[in-house]
Amino acid sequence: MAQAVAEHGSREQEELLEQALEEFRGKPGVLIQALHRAQNLIGYLPPWVLKKVSQVLNVPLSEVYGVVTFYHFFSMKPRGKHVIQVCLGTACYVRGGQEILDRLREELQVEVGGVTPDGLFSLEVMRCAGACGLAPVMRVDNDVHKRVNPSQVMDILKDYQ
Repeated sequence: MAQAVAEHGSREQEELLEQALEEFRGKPGVLIQALHRAQNLIGYLPPWVLKKVSQVLNVPLSEVYGVVTFYHFFSMKPRGKHVIQVCLGTACYVRGGQEILDRLREELQVEVGGVTPDGLFSLEVMRCAGACGLAPVMRVDNDVHKRVNPSQVMDILKDYQ
């Protein structure tokens, strides 16, 4: 059975979000910063958070959704404690990025966009890490791992368990 999406956060979450967004009220050009702040606070951007950002910033909800769905670093679904991103830009793909992704899917038993059953890892694809000379690249949270080969991925993840 599919889990229902909460229309509201807890009272505490909503109060914390309101406080966190207050410094952005009335300022132009702060939508991305406000969304980052909200995601860091809540962990992801469910619809109730997007509505609150829209209200506080007085920005159309369609614009908020457009920004969130355009940029890969925003997520509207809950993520694991650690986010694994495998680059599949041209250089990374040619140098084995897909094999790294396949190994992670197999070892962690999770599909791209999913979260491991224990909630420890999310698996995502990024289109370009901007580190083509270090390809293939895998990022775990904010840590970039360069010249990764499939046999290394589980050793890399041991540091995050």
